[in-house]
Amino acid sequence: MGSPGPGVGPWSGPLPDDPRLDPELLRDGDHRNVVDEYRYWKLDAIVADLDTKRNPFHIAIENLEHDFNIGSIVRTANAFLAEEIHIVGRKRWNRRGAMVTDRYQHIRHHESVNELKAWATEAGIPIIGIDNVPASTPLEQFDLPEACVLFFGQEGTGLAPEAIDVCDAVVSIAQYGSTRSINVGAAAAIAMHAWIRRRRFGQLPKQN
Repeated sequence: MGSPGPGVGPWSGPLPDDPRLDPELLRDGDHRNVVDEYRYWKLDAIVADLDTKRNPFHIAIENLEHDFNIGSIVRTANAFLAEEIHIVGRKRWNRRGAMVTDRYQHIRHHESVNELKAWATEAGIPIIGIDNVPASTPLEQFDLPEACVLFFGQEGTGLAPEAIDVCDAVVSIAQYGSTRSINVGAAAAIAMHAWIRRRRFGQLPKQN
């Protein structure tokens, strides 16, 4: 009989005395999509530990049309350990692509872009839009702030005009082929990794 999936089986040997561990997972095995460090851990214990390590960038996503890419962006935000995710517009969003990673993230809802702007202003955090609109600055030449909100629009339409209006800066990702734009989930992954390269590896952006 085959394994029920990736992960580990039931705990072998004397049960460890660690309040972070889940008795049911120890008994049945842990086949969740988590790194080995968190095998057998309770969900709330994982979140609490992640909270001690989170990066100070936030992710904001316009949710105007129940875009299936939102889940993918949330999953990437978890991989790069964003501080918080902001859903702007509709409160309900398509979680399928998140692959349950939303359980490990803090998610805040804003009714409008103005509400997002008010929150960011109070927090003292700039909003950096990601879109290939005229007059945008190439991401490759932009020095991403340590604490910031990376703001992404809908697939196909990009950031709405009112969303661009609340941004402190708008940056674009260099493209060299025939297509007008890349998938918003791919763009989000590129932008987040650009933040990691700059703020975790000290790689300065290309100068003009």
